[in-house]
Amino acid sequence: MNLSRSARALGQWLLLGAIVGGVCGVASAVFLALLEEATAFRLAHESLVYALPVAGLVVGAVYGRWGASIRGGNNLVLDTVHVGDAVIPLRMAPMVLLGTVLTHLFGGSAGREGTAVQMGASLADQIAWRFRVTPDTRRELLAAGIAGGFGSVFGTPLAGTVFGLEVVCVGRLGYEALLPALTAAVVGDLVTRGLGIHHTAYPSPQVLALTLPVLGRWLVFAVGIAGVAVAFIEGTHGLKRVLERRVPWLPVRMALGGLGVVGLWKLAGTSDYLGLGVPGILRAFEDASLPWGAFAWKLVFTVVTLGAGFLGGEVTPLFFIGAALGNVLARLLGLPVDLGAAVGMAALFAAAANTPLALSLMAVELVGASVLPHVAIVATVAYLLTGHRGIYPSQRIARRKLGGPLLDRVVALRDLHAAPPKPSEPPASQADA
Repeated sequence: MNLSRSARALGQWLLLGAIVGGVCGVASAVFLALLEEATAFRLAHESLVYALPVAGLVVGAVYGRWGASIRGGNNLVLDTVHVGDAVIPLRMAPMVLLGTVLTHLFGGSAGREGTAVQMGASLADQIAWRFRVTPDTRRELLAAGIAGGFGSVFGTPLAGTVFGLEVVCVGRLGYEALLPALTAAVVGDLVTRGLGIHHTAYPSPQVLALTLPVLGRWLVFAVGIAGVAVAFIEGTHGLKRVLERRVPWLPVRMALGGLGVVGLWKLAGTSDYLGLGVPGILRAFEDASLPWGAFAWKLVFTVVTLGAGFLGGEVTPLFFIGAALGNVLARLLGLPVDLGAAVGMAALFAAAANTPLALSLMAVELVGASVLPHVAIVATVAYLLTGHRGIYPSQRIARRKLGGPLLDRVVALRDLHAAPPKPSEPPASQADA
């Protein structure tokens, strides 16, 4: 009887995970193809960047009219995993796809993981609704949708799997969703590749033995990564709060953000910091004369773009910032430049998203095993040093990063200051001291 029940559960998860992965793979393939065309068109017609404020005005008006219920983006997805009763609207997928493509067409500095995660989650929730699954199964399918979207858009199914489990609750892995998440990520990746999508090939850095002096350098490296992660998180959220308070109408906020990006573009005197910035990431692996301020320029471009409300994700811009910062830190600390770029690329997003395990795996999938154990060390230390903040304020947390008692409930990062520890245990502030 137990064997039969287990077989049915296994079959259910394989079926549902494969369906979620299939739709995620198709959505990512369409998205990546459109993104490539939009980027190529902008590079051929650079004057399009001047129209970014107008694009912001139009996209903001569309979202203000039809997108009020989905404007939470990734935070809406995470909230739904934990407490959501309403189905994530299906229109999230096409609206975030087109909005992100338009951001890149006109030169906004944004990524693609946010779009993939939101498409994957909205499609997975539609599948959960149509199959009339239980609330627990629905939550696990949402995690599978996150994994399928992330894994297929980057071509990293193992990282996608762990990201779908790790991003939901800081410091915890939801192993109950492991099988559907793995199935969705692997199937999604296979489908995306099968539809002719080719992912960026990153250089494999040289092997470096871990010694005590090298470990010391990596710890200093991690401090630099954490500092920039905090600057990115606080800068993006801070600008968003200021603009929402002073400019209540979304289309005007986005238009102002577009003007800001255009101004930065002219001030920088280069188009290197527009769009995804993949060429800049690749350059950081090999150019020992990369400008020292490249990471700061990309950070400011991205903070203005996302803080103003333009659609897209944070991963690829953070890869650029992290790779460029890693290049600089490696030169300062006497580490190999290519290894510094690879470690910085993964560790910065790990710290900003509170996902050190997923990004350590992602680094291996992207650049090879020579990045170990260095990336795991830097990602973990930077994750701890970043504190209780992140690019996704809806992430839940049950225990503070440095230990101490359980909180009296699992709370969102944005509400952590109001969540005391369990009454029977000493205050978290004492435990963290």
